[in-house]
Amino acid sequence: MTHTLYGRMYLAAYDTAAGAPYDRTRTGFLLRVAVLAELASLGRIADSAGEVRVTDTGRTGDPVLDHALDGIGAHRRTWKAWVRSDRRETLDHVEDRLAALDVIRVEERPVFARAARREVTVLDAAGVRALQAGLTAQLRGEGPVEPYDAVVLALASAGRVRHLVSHADARAHKDRLDALTGRLDAIAPALGRAVRGLGTTLVAAQGGMGGG
Repeated sequence: MTHTLYGRMYLAAYDTAAGAPYDRTRTGFLLRVAVLAELASLGRIADSAGEVRVTDTGRTGDPVLDHALDGIGAHRRTWKAWVRSDRRETLDHVEDRLAALDVIRVEERPVFARAARREVTVLDAAGVRALQAGLTAQLRGEGPVEPYDAVVLALASAGRVRHLVSHADARAHKDRLDALTGRLDAIAPALGRAVRGLGTTLVAAQGGMGGG
């Protein structure tokens, strides 16, 4: 279906019952973290005194990752600032990439004269539900969690993706979720801190900028 971290994050956040990402504003932020974590895992970026530094400018071969890498290389910003940057553009880029891979179908629906709303349909809803069920099973289990899945679960908890990490699971598996979030500290401590503060960022974004 998709082997990228950002692709797994997008599908994990997709609400198959509603036929849409569970919340476009929140999904955009989660994808920003996923892209940063993926680039760091690939050795393309690293922490430099709390700022994101490009360590390898070579092409990854993935248009979403390469676009983000170009932007990071052009500016000096903190991890938190990059999480907050270009969330809507990142969401559109991810959807365009998944559409090109025949994972989703994207349709632009006119809303106003100068605006359009994206309608997104996953082409294998059963496969997406299976992916989500597998992630939830890893959270509830006691065995090791795959690196990318650990990031997805940590982000789903921080972003309150309740079809993946319910209120009950968030309470019952708090220690496990804390440990999964700690995996981000190993990538970059500042990225882990940004994820721990993501709840406040999301509330401010939706209150100040609308639902995206």
